[in-house]
Amino acid sequence: DIGGYVVKAKQVLEQNVTIPPGYTVSWSGQFEHMERAAARLQIVTPLTLLLIFVLLYLNFRNIIEPLIVMLSIPFGLIGGIWFVFANGYNISVAVAVGFIALAGMAAEIGVLVLSFIDQEMKLRRESHSHESHSQALTIEQVRNVVLTATSRRVRPVVMTAVSTMAGLIPIMLSTSTGSDVTHRIAAPMLGGMLTVLILNLLVLPVIYSFVLQYQESRRIVE
Repeated sequence: DIGGYVVKAKQVLEQNVTIPPGYTVSWSGQFEHMERAAARLQIVTPLTLLLIFVLLYLNFRNIIEPLIVMLSIPFGLIGGIWFVFANGYNISVAVAVGFIALAGMAAEIGVLVLSFIDQEMKLRRESHSHESHSQALTIEQVRNVVLTATSRRVRPVVMTAVSTMAGLIPIMLSTSTGSDVTHRIAAPMLGGMLTVLILNLLVLPVIYSFVLQYQESRRIVE
């Protein structure tokens, strides 16, 4: 890649070439553009993640659920990194843009899963309050709620992820002008959505189940 090549070239230059006084060496062209873009990304990437968190907070009105949803972003990184590696792409600005877009889509899937669980928890609490004087659910009931909500909503979650992946496949197969850039944007998104889909249905509900169990145990104590 351009960045790696320039780093090695600088080392060779320092070791083997003596620059006379009054002369300077600068590295320009695509490398210079890449450095400027990388500097912007160092600002844009944290701002993007912060914006996602703020939007999640406005949706859930608490801190815990947005933090759990943000866990879906590393789930996406797993598939994205492997897919980029499998295609032989180097880390570039285009790849970084693909990962930023993937972060938003991963959070979207996470919101779907947690929203369905919250809906089921609300219904179960209402029915439980009518049947029992206790307002809190047992650990077994919480696990059952999470399992029921996740299993019932597999189809909409899968449809959301698969429709996104289906839209990215033609981009990966295109050979037109500029496809070398679009491939690198789409690759992290395509690979990441696969692991987001699997892990958000298997891991995220388990993590949220532990949080709900803790919250219900606190309700019992109170």
